[in-house]
Amino acid sequence: MASATTILQINTAFSEASIGIGTDGQLVDELTNTVQLDHAAFIQPAILQLCDRNGISLGDCAAVAVVNGPGSYTGLRVGLSSAKGICYALKKPLICINTLEWMAFGNRQHGSKLICPMIDARRMEVFRAVYDSAMQLLVEPGAEIIDANSFGTLLEEKEMVFVGDGAEKWKQVCQHNNAQFPTPSHSTADLASLAFRLFKQSAFADLGRIEPFYTKAFYSNQPK
Repeated sequence: MASATTILQINTAFSEASIGIGTDGQLVDELTNTVQLDHAAFIQPAILQLCDRNGISLGDCAAVAVVNGPGSYTGLRVGLSSAKGICYALKKPLICINTLEWMAFGNRQHGSKLICPMIDARRMEVFRAVYDSAMQLLVEPGAEIIDANSFGTLLEEKEMVFVGDGAEKWKQVCQHNNAQFPTPSHSTADLASLAFRLFKQSAFADLGRIEPFYTKAFYSNQPK
């Protein structure tokens, strides 16, 4: 019988960070941190604690999966740096998961409707992508300034499900009957399932070239 596939997963893209362990696509255990400024200090102790209480070592993991953006600039950097360090040290493959793909994957239960995950990018801008129910990508992940006419062609053709904190902003201006706004259901368990799916596809990142998927350039209003 084939041995189980254990994957360490790191998600520091949002204000709540999570470190998880999944086996064959099922979430085994996780730790979370809700203090965004402490994400960098949280990662390594959380990994050690998870391994200890589940009786495994990092060497037992077949791969490391990291949510690689879009999301918090600082969070993405610390998450990817930690994941790459482990992969370099232990010669393990790295799986980089787009935040929007994870969100869509966790909300794919809405029949044949299109799925549009949205992340608030301030003002009337969002990070968004569009997938069909089979997780085929229809609109590439990117930033978009939304208005009442956004997604017009797609909405005329099919019902669409909008999820994420950016969807709340879009809901305020959207007037189309084909637009639906259910409660989001993506979770760390979905991340474990998606990571295992990508592992089986050998969808591994190039450790020497991979960077966080910021979507757009960093902006700061701090004086130079």
